[in-house]
Amino acid sequence: MAGGGQVVLRTVSQQGWVRGSGAALRRRRYEYDHWDAAIHGFRETEKSRWSEASRAILRRVQAAAFGPGQTLLSSVHVLDLEPQGYIKPHVDSVKFCGSTIAGLSLLSPSVMRLVHTQERGEWLELLLEPGSLYILRGSARYDFSHEILRDEESFFGERRIPRGRRISVICRSLPEGMGPGEPGQPPPAC
Repeated sequence: MAGGGQVVLRTVSQQGWVRGSGAALRRRRYEYDHWDAAIHGFRETEKSRWSEASRAILRRVQAAAFGPGQTLLSSVHVLDLEPQGYIKPHVDSVKFCGSTIAGLSLLSPSVMRLVHTQERGEWLELLLEPGSLYILRGSARYDFSHEILRDEESFFGERRIPRGRRISVICRSLPEGMGPGEPGQPPPAC
């Protein structure tokens, strides 16, 4: 990736997976407008309490994605896309997200497309299988938009990737200049 950016894609073992009541999401309806118009057909929550098995998986995600000096946002963002939901091209706001974003993809495979914001011909697509972990940092974080393709556009090369319901568990580093415990927590999504 140009500009020293880094996209890392790993797979988390299926042993243990992630468990939880999911009640916070089940009580919510799917939404079709987002505060920054980036997400369509979604429901989301911020979660800070997890089962011990889920905490173990989150520790593995955090160890793989974040450096020892990075401070993480205290809550983990959980985003549930309905089968016809999608995420439009966007660069996460530096006001609400720091230099590293890591997402654990669950339930359905999907295609994430990154496109350079200045050089539109420079792009990259990632096939996010259930259990895969993507990490955006450096140029990949700041210079490329990212999106989750709509079901009807969901191809990886010539291969059709049918989309079902997708859940992503997203850990983010703290924005520059915001210390832990400072007021002004970000909204539920970047």
